[in-house]
Order: sequence, then C-alpha cells, then structure tokens
Amino acid sequence: MNTRSPRAAAPAFDAAQFRQALSQFATGVTVITTRLADGTFRGLTASSFNSVSLNPPLVLWSLSGNANSMPIFNGNSHYVINVLSAEQAALAERFARRGDDPFATTEYELSRTGQPIIAGAVAWFECHNRSRYPEGDHVIFVGEVEQCAVQPQAPLVFHGGRFGSVVPVK
Repeated sequence: MNTRSPRAAAPAFDAAQFRQALSQFATGVTVITTRLADGTFRGLTASSFNSVSLNPPLVLWSLSGNANSMPIFNGNSHYVINVLSAEQAALAERFARRGDDPFATTEYELSRTGQPIIAGAVAWFECHNRSRYPEGDHVIFVGEVEQCAVQPQAPLVFHGGRFGSVVPVK
C-alpha cells in the first residue's frame, strides 16, 4: 500500500493569516526543562505538546530548528515536560524570554535523572529523548515517558495570543 501523498498545492494564504488561524486553537502551556553537561539547566516555554501513544507511553513537542537551545535538546538523553497551572503565566513568560536565568527565581526539584521539575505544575513527564523528526522549520521531539505525576488544578492555556484558563462547560 502506498502511503505517500502527492505534494500539497501552494498555500492560498500568507503567514500572518496562517498564524491567526492557528491562534484559534487553545493549547496547554508547558516548560520543557533539561540539565546541561556542566550541571546548569535550560528551559523553554512550548505550547506544542501532545500525546502519541499509551503503550509505550509516548508524547511529543516541537522546537524551531533555529532555536539556540536546539543542540542541547537534540543531544540530551532526558528532559521534563512541565504542564503549567493557571497561576503560572508569569513563569511561562520568564522561560519564553532570553536573558536572565529563569531558574534563579523558579522553585523546582530534581527528577531521578537530575532534570528540573517545576513546583506547582499541573503535571510533569520525565522523558527519554527517543526520536527527533525534522519537519518544515521545526523538529518534532518524541519522548518516551519514564515517570510522570499529576496535581489536579486549573491548567494554563494559550488562545488568541493570550494566556487564560479553562472554564468548564455546563
């Protein structure tokens, strides 16, 4: 069976329209953290997180191929995906900016492999860096979950270019 599709037609929209359409999909907000060889930490805010498989337990996230942290996440064996709570919007912004070390003002503990787990996260997933797939201008990281935990509370979401929270539908 041939699973290849013919090439897609050229887009009938520009990048701004595409970005605006994508902004209408509400996503959770995560901070992906890892430990560098010198013992320091790196973390970044990402909303491109999704489940892949229950058996084996797999999740994915993506990172721009041009990101300064690409060599770190590409080469490290483990990372933690921290799902942020509705109370952690400032933390998401802190990890999205370049400059000061965001770990200096962030409470965290270490996983069994020494990766930072952010305090107050709704959930966290410690992952083995199983595989990476370059697609377009990003790299898709597939992590095999070795440990996870949950602290049920309202999650932080990103929609329409703004942070928000979930309001249950009656």
